[in-house]
Amino acid sequence: MTKCKEEPVRVAPVIDRNRCDGKADCVDVCPYDVFELGILSPEHRIGLNLMTHLKGTLNGWKQSFPVNAEACRACGLCVITCPEKAIRLAPY
Repeated sequence: MTKCKEEPVRVAPVIDRNRCDGKADCVDVCPYDVFELGILSPEHRIGLNLMTHLKGTLNGWKQSFPVNAEACRACGLCVITCPEKAIRLAPY
């Protein structure tokens, strides 16, 4: 397991909804179970770009969600692993 730099609650993953394709690489790689795969609700689809609507329709609107963000320790594995570059770490 990678040694993480931060204590929990210092940073949290933020997902760019226009980039996430729900491939779940972050779910698989996170040692702290921060992410889950879920369905983006219709109210959260408002304002997304056309390409995201097309991809969402094709993949059933599956996306990753940081459901346990307070457990994030800023190891950055999710950021590195995400093929869409949809995740960044931000101050919590």
